[in-house]
Amino acid sequence: MVEIFNPSVADSVGLTECAPDPTAAGELVFFHASDGKPLATPWQVALARSKLLTQLKLPAGYILDCACGSGIQLGAHMALLQRPGIGVELDVQRAQASAVNLQSIAKYRNEEGLERMQNTRIVAGDGRDGATVCATLADHFKLDEYPRIALLHLDPARPRNSRTHGLDEMAPRLDEVFKGWAPYLAEGENGPALLLDLSPRLTHAQRLEVESLVDEVWSGIERTWVWTSRGRGRVDRLALWLGSAATEGVARRFVRIPPAITEDAYVVSGGTPLSQGDGLPAPVRQPPRRGERVSILDAALVESGMAESWLKTVTKSEHINWGVVEGRRPQIHHQHPLRLEQASDRMLVQATGRVVALARLELSIESVDQLVELVLEHDVSKLTVRVPLPPEIQPKIQGAIDRQLARRHGRREAFLVQQPGDEMLLICIVE
Repeated sequence: MVEIFNPSVADSVGLTECAPDPTAAGELVFFHASDGKPLATPWQVALARSKLLTQLKLPAGYILDCACGSGIQLGAHMALLQRPGIGVELDVQRAQASAVNLQSIAKYRNEEGLERMQNTRIVAGDGRDGATVCATLADHFKLDEYPRIALLHLDPARPRNSRTHGLDEMAPRLDEVFKGWAPYLAEGENGPALLLDLSPRLTHAQRLEVESLVDEVWSGIERTWVWTSRGRGRVDRLALWLGSAATEGVARRFVRIPPAITEDAYVVSGGTPLSQGDGLPAPVRQPPRRGERVSILDAALVESGMAESWLKTVTKSEHINWGVVEGRRPQIHHQHPLRLEQASDRMLVQATGRVVALARLELSIESVDQLVELVLEHDVSKLTVRVPLPPEIQPKIQGAIDRQLARRHGRREAFLVQQPGDEMLLICIVE
């Protein structure tokens, strides 16, 4: 037995967990049932994704989110694509919260009375069961045919606090959703439109496994993988856009959400299909040299396989050596300064500078005095440690360096990196 919620008349009776969304300037307050708040998509991220969809030609019909959670992403899709929505959520309280949140979004955008809002529903039921959901809504709206689904969005639940997990741990499972909804998806110019919101922890092999599941139902369908990051050296969202939701000729896309909620996301598109490899550059071991440049790039950009494409837009025709590829601080060595004229490009660089000194020593509390004496020779007032260190040690070393330099009168800012594979430390003046 399913239960249907109408966002136009939904109320929050019985819902207790709510919080303002900081990425909506605090003007949107969302309800989250059953510990849903940590899983909810920030409004700024939801809008950025929906804005990319507006550039595509989707078939006519409803926007479907078959595991809609708090409904925030569904609300963004509806608002920017100007389509009615269908949300399906197994947890009844979370389905109610989703309906209330869609109502809040409509009020926020002054769109409560629009026809698409009157035709939007949230169903508390099994998100894998397209037949039951479509039949229930056809009966509810007294339709002669099932509602047309223009876009299927799926954001399945997965294990929390786990660094790795298998595809069979997602709920609902991808293959079950594909089987349950394939007959009800409208066909666009490039087939049906699907957006699969997946775990950023998936390995390259698991991503290929996802593609195999897709090909079992829609063989050879167009696909675009999208990595989304809010900074902090990590991928926040990994998604596979399929069919009429994909962009022809674009196998990969990196989306950087800016710190300011008023700014548009920065997008880098292109890349090679996943079947041709993970797209990561090959690291090269070579001795460091004074005078060369070292830059630490956005780790999510590198993980997406789009770093080398982006580097072509901010460098001269020169050879770039990759010292570190994986981890939180991907490191390149190059001869000329990066051309970071746009704020969007500067977002993708954690630090960049010129090597002025080399120090073969183990970085520890005991070696701080020796390190400080060396950086003072180069008129340094601030030195940021960007060396991989245990989390309990890093703040102690950084604090000891800061205290010593605070008593001096240097004028330049610098950062510290480590030569991959040995203890050689590189002192780099920020450019």
